[in-house]
Amino acid sequence: MEENEKMNNREELFSRPVRAGKRTYFFDVKATRNDEKYVTITESKRRFNEDQNHFSYEKHKIFLYKEDFEKFANALRETLNYIETGEYPEGYFDEPKEYEGNDEPKDDVENWFDSLGNN
Repeated sequence: MEENEKMNNREELFSRPVRAGKRTYFFDVKATRNDEKYVTITESKRRFNEDQNHFSYEKHKIFLYKEDFEKFANALRETLNYIETGEYPEGYFDEPKEYEGNDEPKDDVENWFDSLGNN
């Protein structure tokens, strides 16, 4: 396990924490063995475990890869702009496109997600 931790530390190139109440968000830039950079966004929540009588941290991670940076940034920009102005982005009410990057129609993807809860 120590070797795995060393690999994770060696791969981390940049980290920016954002403290928000009981949560902390970490924006970390890491690199693959091929030196491809990606981002992990981690939400960390401090929780008190009454059974063990101590605090622990619950963490949730999102991995964002280079090929998705622009789409992610655009969606975040549009979302924040909507919050600030109440204006919908251009094309918001157009017919939804099928799931990008997959030949399956949107309905098949939704059925696949729905089936995950049935296992």
